[in-house]
Amino acid sequence: MVSTLSLALLWLQDPSAADPSAAAPSASGGSALLEMIHNSGPVAFAVLILLLLCSIFSWSIMLSKWSSFGKAETQSKRFLRAFRKSGRLGEIATVSDQFKPSPLVSVFNEIHDEYQRQSGGRGLPRNPVALDRAAQTASSEALTVMERRMTWLATIAAIAPFIGLLGTVMGIIDAFHGLGASGTATLRAVAPGISEALITTAAGLVVAIPAVVGYNQLTARLREFGSRMDDFGRELLNAIENAAMVSPPAAQDDRRQPEEQRRREF
Repeated sequence: MVSTLSLALLWLQDPSAADPSAAAPSASGGSALLEMIHNSGPVAFAVLILLLLCSIFSWSIMLSKWSSFGKAETQSKRFLRAFRKSGRLGEIATVSDQFKPSPLVSVFNEIHDEYQRQSGGRGLPRNPVALDRAAQTASSEALTVMERRMTWLATIAAIAPFIGLLGTVMGIIDAFHGLGASGTATLRAVAPGISEALITTAAGLVVAIPAVVGYNQLTARLREFGSRMDDFGRELLNAIENAAMVSPPAAQDDRRQPEEQRRREF
């Protein structure tokens, strides 16, 4: 779509395109399409320019999202390997910035900070519900950042066919108006105008179809990231509770030993 409309703009700007002898050797379907775009009315041409801008914008969103999601997925796998290999939260907290594109890092930092505020990083957390809420908040914030500009992609996918249909309707109106003014009610007289008008509908579909596919694929990947963040939040809470259940008994035994010795001595 982008290449076709770019060639159309060059066709309008190139003086040699108006020479019939220059266009004679390339009398193919592509040249006929360019000729119809060249002969389009001002409304149809404005619609094509608008659809061209929408196409460029939607493709820029999709390419940037696919790139950022790929980096986030790679860093998430690396962060999970480092987290499961290490047995201390403090070690993970010091190297978490290395995996920053991963949304799991924000979940870890939020839970770790809340755990530090509650118990100083030792023992059982005083309020496990607060840790769960911190994980949900971090997951929601990370998804909000990753969903940025996705609404534009959905909007373009929804309105592009209607924009093309608007250009088609206006082109058909112009064709029938010219037919009524000329007074020749033949198919040969009305067919060129209708075919030129239908180009905008085709252009709208060409813009909308990739946007719909890209939006659905990106939305599915966002759901996967959301599930991974929820699973990681629960895994981190379990790791904190398991580590706290192991360490306090030893400390309690150390405190009980002097008491038992004093009782024996007494």
